[in-house]
This record gives sequence, structure tokens and C-alpha cells, in this order.
Amino acid sequence: MTDKKTLTVKLVKSVAGTRQSHRDTVRGLGLRRIDSQRTLEDTPAVRGMINKVAYLVKVL
Repeated sequence: MTDKKTLTVKLVKSVAGTRQSHRDTVRGLGLRRIDSQRTLEDTPAVRGMINKVAYLVKVL
């Protein structure tokens, strides 16, 4: 069995004042408040979500 690649994503900027779709994307990544982190599987869907809100998150 192969190990799955993962990405750790951290919310570094507030979602206040952003588009609703961007807020929904941040929640879809499992991030709630500033400095919250989530380790996610590296898939094209997750990459797309990260790219959409790249100005709000940091990939560690």
C-alpha cells in the first residue's frame, strides 16, 4: 500500500469581508478560525480549493 501525499493548510487571514464563496471554500477545507490547521490529502480538488483562497491560507 502506498502512502498518500498530504498538505497541511493554515488559515492566516480573516475571512471577514471576503466573498461568500471564498468563506465556504475555507470551511470546506475544514478551517474555522485564524491559525487553525488541517492536514488534507493532496488531490486536484483540494489543490483547486487552496488556489481559490490562496490569499487567506498558507501551505506548510
